[in-house]
Amino acid sequence: MRLPVHRWFRFSAGFSAEWVESTIRNEGLVEPHVLDPFAGSGTSLLAAEMTGAESIGIEAHPFLARIAEAKLAWRSSPDAYLEKARRTREISYHLEPEIESHPALIRKCYDDSSLKKLDALRQAYEKTKDNTDASELVWLTLISILRQVSPVGTAQWQYVLPNKRKRQSIEVYNAFNNCCRMFYEDMMRGQEVSGPHGALLRGDARTCDGVPNGWADMVITSPPYPNNYDYADATRLEMSFTKAIQGWGDLQKAVRRHLVRSCTQHVPERSVDLGEVIGSGETEPIRDELSQVCNDLAEVRLSRGGKKTYHLMVACYFRDLALAWRALRRCCKSPSRVCFVVGDSAPYGVYVPVIPWLGTLAMAAGFTSYEFEKTRDRNIKWKNRKHRVPLCEGPLWVQG
Repeated sequence: MRLPVHRWFRFSAGFSAEWVESTIRNEGLVEPHVLDPFAGSGTSLLAAEMTGAESIGIEAHPFLARIAEAKLAWRSSPDAYLEKARRTREISYHLEPEIESHPALIRKCYDDSSLKKLDALRQAYEKTKDNTDASELVWLTLISILRQVSPVGTAQWQYVLPNKRKRQSIEVYNAFNNCCRMFYEDMMRGQEVSGPHGALLRGDARTCDGVPNGWADMVITSPPYPNNYDYADATRLEMSFTKAIQGWGDLQKAVRRHLVRSCTQHVPERSVDLGEVIGSGETEPIRDELSQVCNDLAEVRLSRGGKKTYHLMVACYFRDLALAWRALRRCCKSPSRVCFVVGDSAPYGVYVPVIPWLGTLAMAAGFTSYEFEKTRDRNIKWKNRKHRVPLCEGPLWVQG
């Protein structure tokens, strides 16, 4: 997060841009075509630009997609951006804030003084926006300071904690000015970078619509893990401030319905037919093992207070990833290399062998082989967990 451009917005589910760059370079391809079907906030696309590779990313989360699109404008005019930011700031001084219209979460996360300044900047952006790169970068500048200026617990993680206080927060206009300087500095570096610009498609990894057949030499991505991380909730603060949503309940329609089903919020009780999912053609290669794990989860959940629908989530997750593998086979050249940075899972202590199952689904889709390279152990930090199933993470390499 100290790297230029990547530091503009901290998304907790990101991965190492430097690793992506080295991975692309190590392939030794003359004109690499890199695809990231789970593009997130644009890490792989920005890294590909630094190597001179052509790249396409797909992102289904509409708010993250807009962030990625704004970051990909880093090679546009720094002076046009700075002038747009200056004008937005100047206009904001003369506007009447409207803090009462903000959702309850926002009222809890900011004192009135800070929220008035933020709302004035928001209104000023609305008055000056014109769909230019400079305009979208000003939008991202405002989004990027929201957690810095809040006095409550708004760390860059899944949850916002209104009852937890920070030791120190930054004054709104100081944060805005500091962010403008950082953006400008990074954009000046971008003027020295040549080669293709990354392309971001707002779409679904399960279809990869918009990517030509046989286009990709390489796929480098980190898909959602089946560990109940709610990607929709990760940007709830920002989406609430911009009034894209009014509350947590809006996330299902605004975000989750677009995403691979990797958390129980996607699949409330009786929302899907477990037998139909497990019996589908997509999950056939792992059906027996998947059925056993889902049955175990269905039984264990009844003894747990939350009774979370992990059995539905796991079944839907692997059906969705099977569809993604089929889409990737269509998009990839033959031969090609695919790298999924993945981790295994153990909801309610029931082990889910994510890595071999994903490899099996990849081969069923038409790839020829897979191997896994463990880079770290997981689930070892918290000694008070109810289960201590050893987990790991690393790149799953698929060939074919």
